[in-house]
Amino acid sequence: MAVVEGAWRRSIEIGRRALGLDVPPADHTIAVLHTVEADAPGLDSRETAQFKRIRLLGATGSVLMAISALGVAAQPVLQNPVSGVRVIGVFARWQTSSLALCMIGTVFVVMAWLLLGRFAVGGFGGSPVHRLSRSQLDRTLLLWIIPLSVAPPLFSNDVYSYLAQGEIAARGLDPYAVGPATGLGLHNVLTYNVPNIWRDTPAPYGPLFVWMGRGIAHVTGDNIIVGVWAHRLLALAGVALIVWALPRLSRRCGVAPVSALWLGAANPLVLFHLVGGVHNEALMLGLMLAGVEFCLRALATEHTPGLGGFDQRGWLLLTFGAVVITLSSAVKIPSIIALGFVGMALARRWGRGWRPLLAAAAVLGAITLVTTLFVSYTSGLGFGWTHTLNAASTVRSWMSLPTAVGIVTGFGGVLLGLGDHTTALLSITRPIAAVVAALITVRMLIATWTGRLQPVGAMGVSLAAIVLLFPVVQPWYLLWAIMPLAAWATTPAFRVPAVVFSAVVSVILMPRGADFGVFQIIEAAVAVVIVALGFIAVTRNLLPWRNRTGVSAPSQPGPAYGVSS
Repeated sequence: MAVVEGAWRRSIEIGRRALGLDVPPADHTIAVLHTVEADAPGLDSRETAQFKRIRLLGATGSVLMAISALGVAAQPVLQNPVSGVRVIGVFARWQTSSLALCMIGTVFVVMAWLLLGRFAVGGFGGSPVHRLSRSQLDRTLLLWIIPLSVAPPLFSNDVYSYLAQGEIAARGLDPYAVGPATGLGLHNVLTYNVPNIWRDTPAPYGPLFVWMGRGIAHVTGDNIIVGVWAHRLLALAGVALIVWALPRLSRRCGVAPVSALWLGAANPLVLFHLVGGVHNEALMLGLMLAGVEFCLRALATEHTPGLGGFDQRGWLLLTFGAVVITLSSAVKIPSIIALGFVGMALARRWGRGWRPLLAAAAVLGAITLVTTLFVSYTSGLGFGWTHTLNAASTVRSWMSLPTAVGIVTGFGGVLLGLGDHTTALLSITRPIAAVVAALITVRMLIATWTGRLQPVGAMGVSLAAIVLLFPVVQPWYLLWAIMPLAAWATTPAFRVPAVVFSAVVSVILMPRGADFGVFQIIEAAVAVVIVALGFIAVTRNLLPWRNRTGVSAPSQPGPAYGVSS
């Protein structure tokens, strides 16, 4: 009996430690990713001159990408505005040259972003002696975004699916029950532009986004160009929200706003895929981060004798923030996880124990329920979206860890003569990955509740686990985790992999306007290497390619950014 009791107690201890309930703060391995950053003075005259050249380099790359998009972007099959037009129509006929031009522009933007990092986060293991100002970074970001904002969709044709799903809803049909081929017909001008794999797939997005798409369809009708512009405006609005929220969240975590904006909003994945690719992740992330900021602003207010320790302003901020987060999940569902971390922070403010936790869950749950019901019923779309959340799982993504393991193992079985069991293996690896992601999320929630991690950082770690273990991972999904972590994680252990992965993925992905042959990609890649190496050689003394004194140095004590809840 004593042996059984001892084993039971040991199991409980292991379980509590696994969940993070009994882990001392100093032993919390995730916490080492965060340090409070010290403020730094502005750039000197030499660095300012280098900064201006870097800004021009990125703008040049962005313009080259916009020009090449006339030939390699995902132009509409019908209503192509450049088809047959003199001069600008030639890019579509010079596909290899246009591809090389696009790849050169991509490399220029990525190089400019990396060089800009010298003045934002410093070099390896160091902080910048001088840091560029917020206004300098804002103007640079705007300059790099403008050319891609007017270019055709570059790295994705998902926007055409958005248009088709909005038109289905505008016709009074259920976009969660029928796909473009059934709802609009195969010969509809909008269906022509939807990739074959998605023509029979119902909308996998939340009711708010489809509701917006229906409004766009009512205004633009079958005009594809105007419809694409309308959706790009939504994406730009999302990016604007990111630019607004990210520096505010970073200040709460003691991180320089410029550092967070450089890694988050100025990330090439944002420029190429959220802006250039017109993805609704921009709106989801913008709303999620803005909602978290409003909630944390409420939690940072002083305790008052009022209900729940909040005054009227505090309750308004908390409610509004929770509503905004819920609206973000009505664009794409993964952002709903942010409410969990806000809830844990709220429960911690109200005290220790289960009662504050249940009270916080009840308050935020009620706000979420009311908001979701309002959007679902007011839009007339109902709850069909709950049945299409896994519509993209049919895709086998090489960036998804469980999918990659299943595919590689299945291929190994083929080589050994055991047959192709990839589908069966995926049915095993994907559920296991989901359980692991859930356990990591629970641990991060508990770490927030116990005060070992700040809500922003814990949310970022949880989203990172979800992205890496998701059945389907697209390159821009990485931003789910990079955005909140950019406002919290400061050590090279996070920043170096995030920067390397963002840069590599941004460079290797091809535009979606044509099926390029291997020889075309090789020829374009050779041209890119020659141009890039030549450019580096010419500018070796003009740009900060090497770590020099005055650019970055080991972290030094100085005025730190304020930290709050």
